[in-house]
Amino acid sequence: MGKVTGFLEIDRQVHKYQPASDRIRHFREFTLPMSDKEVEKQAARCMDCGIPYCHGPTGCPIHNQIPDWNDLVYNGDWDGAIRNLHSTNNFPEFTGRICPAPCEEACTLNLEDIPVAIKTVEQAIADKAYETGHIRPYPPEKKTGRRVAIIGSGPAGMAAAQQLGRAGHDVHVYERESRPGGLMRYGIPDFKIEKHYIDRRIEQMQGEGVSFHCGVNVGVDKKVSELLAEHDAVLYCGGSETPRPANIPGDDLSGVYDAMPYLVQQNRRVGGEPIQSVAWPSHPIIASGQHVVVVGGGDTASDCIGTAFRQGAVRVTQLDIRPQPPEKEDKLAVWPYWATKMRTSSSQAEGAEREFQVATLEFIGEDGQLTGVRCCEVDEKRKPIAGTEFVIRADLAFIAIGFAGPAGDSVMKELDGEIKVVTDSRRSKNVEANDRDYRTSVDRLYAAGDVRRGQSLVVWAIREGRQAARSIDEALMGSTVLPR
Repeated sequence: MGKVTGFLEIDRQVHKYQPASDRIRHFREFTLPMSDKEVEKQAARCMDCGIPYCHGPTGCPIHNQIPDWNDLVYNGDWDGAIRNLHSTNNFPEFTGRICPAPCEEACTLNLEDIPVAIKTVEQAIADKAYETGHIRPYPPEKKTGRRVAIIGSGPAGMAAAQQLGRAGHDVHVYERESRPGGLMRYGIPDFKIEKHYIDRRIEQMQGEGVSFHCGVNVGVDKKVSELLAEHDAVLYCGGSETPRPANIPGDDLSGVYDAMPYLVQQNRRVGGEPIQSVAWPSHPIIASGQHVVVVGGGDTASDCIGTAFRQGAVRVTQLDIRPQPPEKEDKLAVWPYWATKMRTSSSQAEGAEREFQVATLEFIGEDGQLTGVRCCEVDEKRKPIAGTEFVIRADLAFIAIGFAGPAGDSVMKELDGEIKVVTDSRRSKNVEANDRDYRTSVDRLYAAGDVRRGQSLVVWAIREGRQAARSIDEALMGSTVLPR
């Protein structure tokens, strides 16, 4: 905890944003950092609540010891705070930027809508650690002689690689794209997380002995069977990449795209890379001067909105089939769990028009080119209401309704075919492995992250990567000191 009476004396404050009119002119992060003293005051608000739901199963999946590092920050011990934070979270500079902060929903002070600014404090601790040189390579004292291959360099793969590297194993990470980071690099826009934070971690991990092999499409350029033959264990962290099918008539029109090729393409532009991706090939997609419609109500849809505005879209409309949620949830019925309530992302606040309880009936066009989206209102069962149809002008439309499992054209093609790994019973065909040892049906092959659990949050990916690393270390060495 922080100061005993801090929550009574200090108002909740979080970092501010640049004005929307300024931030849509660039793709950089636009948060305005708080001073150390301001952050220490926010950490002081952490109260002696008795049961800290923030780092329990209802709050933080990686069980960050939030009251502890809040207290350390309040007392000015920033080095102690980052050590504590790193004991549960390999990458707090990632989670402090892109995690939706279920910990704040679970905070006892959220009963009064004034939770501790946990996410703001977490990001400040990580950024301070870079300034003070605390985040540097910590190589193992001795090597074990065991080799581990990791397929995929997203947050799950990165977390597992760092843990296994520090345990002394020879770790090799195979990444299909030209740079590590997975969809954290190529799917999340730079205005939410600039990619030099990923580069810093990769540099640190290389200093700890982890090897990254980029431009290697496992299942195509190198077989999984080869990795199993060359390594003592293989961990598959390929993510969830197959777009959920919308089955909307007219989705074959020019101008209608899944969200991810659009986001990946712009991230590659910002990163100075050719826009063509191994997994997301497409001709150039630019929203400049266009009327844009985004189908879907989640984070990916919001990222499309922010990207379109920065490219110069004339108008952006977001369609959400769900009813408009209440402004405020019933705390006594929901807390400390994540609540369904009206939320406005920074991208939506930049000028998006939002339509709730609306179904997308058809993409309409002329001569093969999209010209509009035909919609209608729906009832509580999502059934169309007669007489409510309308058409929205659209030059571009992005479908952002989630993901339905791992990509099936490389690793999964081999796992389904020659290797015959067991997948779950859902249509998504995630790799089946439990959340205790992360073993698949194939000997020495493990799976963690979205490829196992389905699309989820970065904190869940980090948790699964860490836990899978512990399981692998224990299997290889007979015991382990890695935390679960």
